[in-house]
Amino acid sequence: MSALEIVQLEVGLLQNFCEVIGCPRTGEAALVDPAFEVDRLLRIAHDRGWRVTTILLTHTHDDHVAGLDEAAAATGAVVRCHPVELPVARGLARRVEPVADRERITLGDGRIEALHTPGHTPGCVCWYVHEPAAVITGDVLFVGSCGGVSYAGSDPAAMVQSLQHTLGALPEHTKVYPGHDYGKTPTSTLAWELTHNPALLADTVEAFCTYKRVPVPSLV
Repeated sequence: MSALEIVQLEVGLLQNFCEVIGCPRTGEAALVDPAFEVDRLLRIAHDRGWRVTTILLTHTHDDHVAGLDEAAAATGAVVRCHPVELPVARGLARRVEPVADRERITLGDGRIEALHTPGHTPGCVCWYVHEPAAVITGDVLFVGSCGGVSYAGSDPAAMVQSLQHTLGALPEHTKVYPGHDYGKTPTSTLAWELTHNPALLADTVEAFCTYKRVPVPSLV
């Protein structure tokens, strides 16, 4: 398994981050959440001699898939997302396939693992790049905060599970690539987040709901 290269780009007016991930040896590449300014994303791949064969979605809120139709049409890439997100994705792209929790996707000489991380939406997926250790978190985890849990389908209890037991179990040196530029820095490390991020420090559902100022879910 060889190291993949990750290029982060801020696009659009909502401070979205998108990533282009490439295998330097084979030139195979993936886009993550092609939201806006797809031409810039494709230019990054082209300038490096990469060909986009895969599009990875963290979830299908509009601000993460606004450019999916353009990106899919331009590349013919296979779109991968959680089964819950399939209806929206299939309305925007022809080649869409579900991904299972912990499924590993080959990208050239590298591997990317799908981590089902519900809470913001039922079908949120974080994408864990094995080499170098990095995780693309979409709206699950930001630098210094986390995504909202007041949307249709949001679940604060599931969010705590995703933050504490899925992302929190990754190696502490893992580099964090969030879905928006809402923090003090564009990227972070899991070690920093575990120490400083109030969303991760709130390790019970009650504490998390207090932090997010949302009602505690009923157990009934």
